[in-house]
Amino acid sequence: MNEKRLLGITVLADFILNEGVEAVLDNLVDRAGATAVALNPTVTAPSEEGVGSFQPPSDAGSSPRLFDRPLWGRRSLWVRSAPSYRPRLSYYGDTPYKPREPNELTDAHGDLIERFIDAALDRGLKVYLQLSGATPPGLSDEDRPRRPDGQLPDRMADTGCLASEAIRAYIAAYVRDLLEQYPRVTGFRPDWPEYPCYKLDEAFQDFNPQVARWAADRQFDYEAIHRDVQAAYDYLHGRLDNRDLLDFSGPGRGAATLPAIFRSYPGIVEWLRLKTALSNDLLRHWRTVITTHGGPEMELSANAFMTPLTLWTGFDFRGAPEICDAVSPKLYTMHWSVMVEFWGRVLLEHNPGLDERLLVRSLAHLFDLGDKITATRIEDYGYPGPDEPHPIPDDVQRRRIEQVCAEVNGRALVTPLMHGYGPHHDFVRRFRVVAESPADGVWINRYGYLSDDKLDAVGRIWRQAR
Repeated sequence: MNEKRLLGITVLADFILNEGVEAVLDNLVDRAGATAVALNPTVTAPSEEGVGSFQPPSDAGSSPRLFDRPLWGRRSLWVRSAPSYRPRLSYYGDTPYKPREPNELTDAHGDLIERFIDAALDRGLKVYLQLSGATPPGLSDEDRPRRPDGQLPDRMADTGCLASEAIRAYIAAYVRDLLEQYPRVTGFRPDWPEYPCYKLDEAFQDFNPQVARWAADRQFDYEAIHRDVQAAYDYLHGRLDNRDLLDFSGPGRGAATLPAIFRSYPGIVEWLRLKTALSNDLLRHWRTVITTHGGPEMELSANAFMTPLTLWTGFDFRGAPEICDAVSPKLYTMHWSVMVEFWGRVLLEHNPGLDERLLVRSLAHLFDLGDKITATRIEDYGYPGPDEPHPIPDDVQRRRIEQVCAEVNGRALVTPLMHGYGPHHDFVRRFRVVAESPADGVWINRYGYLSDDKLDAVGRIWRQAR
């Protein structure tokens, strides 16, 4: 049995509204054996086409995903939403960002979240609020990350600048507001307290002027950072050639090339240090706000990219345990695959003489997608459809979990966040990898992708794992 390991599942209120509080909890506890649940303070209702947001949400520039569990009788649909409570606007005086406005959905269904939290706690579950780490409603361009040339990057994740005081003030107001409304929650799970790197442009953020000031105040050599990172960006967008890819595409996986790059462009190393410092500082802000308004027992559990992608995102699995109670590296294997397509197409477009096979192998090695890369074309990777397995071997996922465990070294819980999306047999394969790993537990995102068969498999595997 895994009584001391955490098994968490994220649930959106859509499905609580559809299935009922007790029915959802029966599935979580009795079927899956969950010990924790995460949700967000939002209620929804179906809407006409083009009104609100499409569910499942667009991901990687398209929306091939379908729910496993019907939502208002459909596996995909448009929904409109509202906060599940009435925000206290006076708390937001120090930030230009304001909370979402309540509407008739708040009045009709807002109490659902509080009823679910109370019922889940009564069942012995830990209950967390899962929120964006640095993205307030109505994010302005002033608070968006920038490329080294000052332009807005091409991005998949519209996250905010980690140095923005306006965003930090919003976080302080929002957490205070939520804790007054839901004081019994176990803690918070901020998502992306870092710089996502799905696309190549995203890997080269953040040169927002606020970061320049933040860096100067902390004695970073921002001039060298800007000079060397701009040079690297320019090189990748016009001067990359096949000789640059040989080491990355071969068994060395760039082991000789990366040190040479860092020696030639020391500002890049300083830039990586800067992003790590920003991520840790934002986490400390979350920790301070949570402790101030919820007490020292209120938990902080951060969701972040998995190694080695944290090289670009800034999230620090060695430093975060000094701030967080738990860290959840994301095993979003459909994203690991599509990143080869995102980065690869940009590099081919700007460097037309590149050998596609060398490039694909180089990116697959850079992202650690396998020991034997047989793919030869960019289209061999991409976003898998609902019935397609995720093309990431078990040993890759296993060693990356082990790497995070080694970096954390017992100073916080390691609870990888895997995704429920995908066919049953492939989901079971991926869940078994985590269940049998040395991790302290697992989170599954999201309940809507978990059919009854998947929930039964989770319970069976989790009970058997040692």
